Amino acid sequence: MTSITDPNMSDRFTNTMEEIHSKQLKSYGEIIDATTEFCQSHRQFVKSALDTCLKKCKDDEMLFETIQTFKRDSQHRNASLKEKQQAISEMISEIQQKEMQKDDIIQKIEKLKEEQAKRKDLIESQHKANKDRLRNLQKARLVFQEHLGMEIRTIHGKTQLVKGEKLQFVFRNINPSDQDSAYVVTMGIKEDGAYQIVSSDPALECLPALESRLQETNNLPAFLANIRKEFISQARR
Repeated sequence: MTSITDPNMSDRFTNTMEEIHSKQLKSYGEIIDATTEFCQSHRQFVKSALDTCLKKCKDDEMLFETIQTFKRDSQHRNASLKEKQQAISEMISEIQQKEMQKDDIIQKIEKLKEEQAKRKDLIESQHKANKDRLRNLQKARLVFQEHLGMEIRTIHGKTQLVKGEKLQFVFRNINPSDQDSAYVVTMGIKEDGAYQIVSSDPALECLPALESRLQETNNLPAFLANIRKEFISQARR
């Protein structure tokens, strides 16, 4: 065992301590280099992560803005769609209303056509009836005027009772004591083509019954003959 009093012992101890110190410094240097390299790598990682996060945030902001824009556009399109649907609904309602009006107008036109056809038939029927009455009047005129001395006059009534054009049938040769004495019946034609007895002079109580009979038979000569008989009967009382 080397003695502590050995003079070389101190140098060796010093050298050994220096070697240990050098090794420790080297280790410390390696540790510091590794730490520095790790810090730099960590900074780069953190910077890369931060850049990635910033880019992700920016992308998310753009995406959010895009979503908001799409949402606003969607709301605008929905509002526009509702307006168009409302307009379409109103247009359909208007079309349906016009269709109903069209059907109503068509029905009214058909009704007017039917009424016009009925009026036409009525006018033709009245015209035919009037022609028949005219022929009856002409026959009655010939018979009574030529054989019985009856006179037919056309008058225009001014009172409400005899308003419009009327015919007067003037009978003579009724009263044996006064052959020229006039017995008069005034009559016309109603709007529906029926005969209308206005008055008789002198008045005959049976005139309404004779008028009703005339409406039934449309036989004017027979009516005038009956009127003459009534005048004769009254004159001889």
